[in-house]
Amino acid sequence: MNKILTIAGSDPSGGAGIQADLKTFSALECYGMAIISALTAQSTQGVTGVLPVPTEFIEKQYHTLMDDIDVDAVKMGALVNSEIITTVAKLLRERPIPFVVLDTVMIAKGGHPLLVEEAVAAIRDQLLPVADIITPNLPEAATLLGVKEAKNLEEMAEQGRALLSLGPKAVLMKGGHLESEESPDLLVMANEELLFSGARVTTKNTHGTGCTLSAAIAALYPAHGVKNGVRLAKDYIEGAIRHADRLNIGKGIGPTHHFYRWWGC
Repeated sequence: MNKILTIAGSDPSGGAGIQADLKTFSALECYGMAIISALTAQSTQGVTGVLPVPTEFIEKQYHTLMDDIDVDAVKMGALVNSEIITTVAKLLRERPIPFVVLDTVMIAKGGHPLLVEEAVAAIRDQLLPVADIITPNLPEAATLLGVKEAKNLEEMAEQGRALLSLGPKAVLMKGGHLESEESPDLLVMANEELLFSGARVTTKNTHGTGCTLSAAIAALYPAHGVKNGVRLAKDYIEGAIRHADRLNIGKGIGPTHHFYRWWGC
């Protein structure tokens, strides 16, 4: 069984963050582990507070885990400030993990910022170079590059290449913000670009989709590699969104259905 770690914030509503990652790892038959970078007060209606975990305790969590378990892959989510980002980057350089996925999460679905402004530079300068793949949506890619948001596939490809030049081995540009009937994602690598396009699912229940996709890539990579891992992760998240309306959770933007393949509801 592949052992997958998430370093991210906790979502008490269970739809995003650490909770979504662990559900994804379990759904994809991996052993999930978690290092909490921040506590949040949030629900399907939004985020009302963020409490960062002290960096010395993040380090203690990491070293304690690494002393005991051989981690196959790690996914990183909301790291909330430059001190935590710097600490996690240092830990990954000192005690590397074979495959590193970075979800460049900056804003929650409801619009609440999950990353303070000065932390963007720390992500760009310190975490991108240690990542095997990053998974920005179009607003996040534009913020990292300091440019306008991509409006078409050509601009997505151009920005993906620009991000690739900053250090990661691959960039998955998520095109869900494009105004199109389909939801295209573009995988940009040094010698190849692959388009993954799927039908756009009409639902308001999309809380945690970015967390879930990046967690799925981390879970699937050890057995399938980057290209097939991304393809299978896309299939998984599309199914989770397509079946999200089977759930009836909360009054706002509900979660996706992580266990749609097994649950009868």
